[in-house]
Amino acid sequence: MKLFVATAWLLGGFIVSNAQAEELTGTLKKIKESGVITLGVRDSSVPFSFIDDKQAYQGYSVELCKKVVSAVQKHLGLANLKAEFNPVTSASRLPLMANGTIDLECGSTTNNLERQKQVAFAPTMFLAAGRLMYKKSSGIHSLADLRGKTVVSTAGTANIKQLTIMNGEQNLGLNIVAAADHAEAFLMLDTGRASAFALDDILMASLAAGAKNPADYEMSKEPLSLEPYGIMLRRDDAAFKKLVDATISTIYTSGEINGIYAKWFTSTIAPKGINLRFPVSPQLQVAFAKPTDSGDPAVYAEVPDAQRNLIKKK
Repeated sequence: MKLFVATAWLLGGFIVSNAQAEELTGTLKKIKESGVITLGVRDSSVPFSFIDDKQAYQGYSVELCKKVVSAVQKHLGLANLKAEFNPVTSASRLPLMANGTIDLECGSTTNNLERQKQVAFAPTMFLAAGRLMYKKSSGIHSLADLRGKTVVSTAGTANIKQLTIMNGEQNLGLNIVAAADHAEAFLMLDTGRASAFALDDILMASLAAGAKNPADYEMSKEPLSLEPYGIMLRRDDAAFKKLVDATISTIYTSGEINGIYAKWFTSTIAPKGINLRFPVSPQLQVAFAKPTDSGDPAVYAEVPDAQRNLIKKK
């Protein structure tokens, strides 16, 4: 009888294991069968995703994605899981996610309601503000000062769409140029081919910090928008999203995120030795304490007193 029970238990376990394997769908099934997970990465989105002096991809988003890779490997019971890096641009990242080329996008992508119709996002990892950057010597201080001038942004970003809308609404007569990537956009500003650069503040701060004369540049004080960033994944893939969300949320609520954030935003970053000195905002502290994948900027705009108290207790 004992032998029968033991055999039945082992057989039952075998059946359950096979059932679990058969139940895998979507991205988890794809990864299990291939032994590969593909990460979409950026070449110059410091400090989120960039190439270092050893031609390796590094950054805040990349580090978080690697945590997810480890969780996926453990969940699937794989002895090895190869992480491949596939470069993407602002324009190509959504199509490459939708067609299955990449499994996670580890860059600096804004989670908004429009994009949620095409892709899904992990809990918010950063809150940026869309702003204008210009040279201090230009005499420019706001969008109104750019009437009739050339403004550059990066193709495929939420910033360029917003700039186009504001240009029409305010009848500014802007010449809006779409650069291939952030580095090219900043070069246009640096060489005088554009009077201003519209992008998220943290990305422009990193580009200016790596310039020959960082003090030559400044950003508009009034933000044009609030941009919640998240790791991007495919829509309608509940099992994979559940695993990704649980992994990222645990990093946030356990406090592990504090060291990771400090490494990339308030410490010296190789290879150029820059320090962005960009501390965690009160709004982002709330998002870490109570993880959310909301694409609505209004969710992050205010920090209620009750949530401020929650932050202080952590």
